Order: sequence, then C-alpha cells, then structure tokens
Amino acid sequence: MHQQPPAFFHRGPAPLARVTFFAVLSILLMVLDARFRYAEPLRQVLALAAYPIQQVATAPVVAFRGISDFFASRRALQRENETLRTEQLRTAPEILTLEALKAENDVLRDTLAAKAKLAEPSIFAEVVYAGRDPFSRKVMVDKGAQQGVRLGQPVIDAHGVIGQVTRVHPLLAEVTLIVEKDHAVPVQVVRNGLRGVVYGSGDGATLELRHLAANAEVEPGDLLVTSGIDGVYPRGLPVAKVVEVERGSTLAFANIVCQPVADVGRNRQVLVLNRGEELPPPPAAEVATKKPVKAKRQRRVE
Repeated sequence: MHQQPPAFFHRGPAPLARVTFFAVLSILLMVLDARFRYAEPLRQVLALAAYPIQQVATAPVVAFRGISDFFASRRALQRENETLRTEQLRTAPEILTLEALKAENDVLRDTLAAKAKLAEPSIFAEVVYAGRDPFSRKVMVDKGAQQGVRLGQPVIDAHGVIGQVTRVHPLLAEVTLIVEKDHAVPVQVVRNGLRGVVYGSGDGATLELRHLAANAEVEPGDLLVTSGIDGVYPRGLPVAKVVEVERGSTLAFANIVCQPVADVGRNRQVLVLNRGEELPPPPAAEVATKKPVKAKRQRRVE
C-alpha cells in the first residue's frame, strides 16, 4: 500500500477568488481614501521613508545636470568675455579720441576765458609744429600776416606769457618761446615791485632773473609779471615763479632760477596779443653840426 507524503504548501482559496477579493478591497480603499482621506497619514509616512532612497537614486542625474550647467555657463561666460573684449578694442579709439577732445576742450575753455579778461584785442591761433632746429625753442602757428599777425607781438596761453612773434609769413608765424636762450622779458616782482629782466636759460624748462644784486629782495615763490616798460608785453601778464635763489659773498649778482607759469612747449592753442598801438620810433641820433673852432694867430708885438 503506497502512502503519499503530505503537501508542502497548503493551497488556499482559488486564484479567481483572490483576484476578486483584492480588487473589491482596492476599490473600497480608493473610495474611502477619496471620500474620507483615511490613507493620507500612511501616504506621508511612506513618502518620508522613501525620500532618502529617492535622493540617492536621483543623485547621478542631479550631478550630471550640475556639471553640464557649469561647463555651459563657463562657455557662455567665455563667449561673452570675448565679445566684450572685442567691443572694447573696437571702441578704444573712440574713447581715446573723446578723452583727447575733452582735454582740448578744457584748454580751449581756459584760453577763451583768458581772452575775455584781456583788454587788448587778440588773435586765436593753433600751434601746427615746432621749429626744425632741435636746439631752438620756437614753434609755428597757423595765423600769419593775412590774419593780422605782426612782428613783435606777444603770445600767451591761459596761464601766462609763452613767447613773442619773431617772423611772419602770409599764413604762418614763428613764435620764439621765452625759454629760448637769452630771450629777454622785462618783469616785475608782484610782492615788492622790484623790476628786472628774465632770460631763457636754453634748457627748455627754466628762466634766469639776471643782473640783480646779491641782496635783492627776491625770495622763492615770488610771482613775476610783465612790467610793460618795453612797450611789447602788456603790463601785468604772469611770466614765471621764482624757485631758487643763490646768494654768496663771492657773487656780485644773485643767481635766481625761475619756472614759467605757462605751459611752454606743450600748448596747442595760444593767443597772439595786439596792443593796438605801434611802438614809438627810436630817437634820431644827434648829428654834430658845429664846425671846430680854428685857433687865431696872434700877432707879434714889436
């Protein structure tokens, strides 16, 4: 007689009964959850428990997106930087031109303000080039005889005297700067009225106040203006400031070094002054008209 071993798994209800039961249970739970929200606490607990797993699962995707955004942003910044650099280089000449025009406009404004303060008529001129001789302190301006420029007229800028017209052409004029070697300008010390003559030292930067006694009342910082006694420069135009005074017992005259107050050699716009009056002619030389008196012969007395 054969005996069968007992079944290892006990069979439950039929599969169709199970499917029907769980389907009805699912529908019932959905209806109850939709109507009374019974499963909401359970849903929140399950979502909280699943959040770390969700973060771990999405970490590679988030990292990939971050790296992609980083390199995309870097490429965009590089392209923007190149575009801005190209635009800057393109507009650089215009910016430099605007700065130069602004500086020139400031100089023009100062020059026109100085012209308005002058009682004498003046001619506005522009320096076109310097003299050919590198050892000569001369410049050429764009106004000449046709514009009314005459020989000997003083030339100034917005700050003071810069020179004198020494040669006139129809459309150009030559201006010798006050720093030209041995170019003389009669001046007066504003502080005490002491008169003297400043000469160009030839170095292109300084002047010398010569032929003043060692005990002359001149100190560093004194302002020198034109005295007007030469009939060329109007009286009171600023010329230079004293920067150094050297005195000594062995010196017959004081060594006085001055600094021009005008921008000598760096001007673009200048004023040629016209005093409106001609210099008086020099006095005629006296001619000896008397004949020498001959000595009379004395008669002998016998």
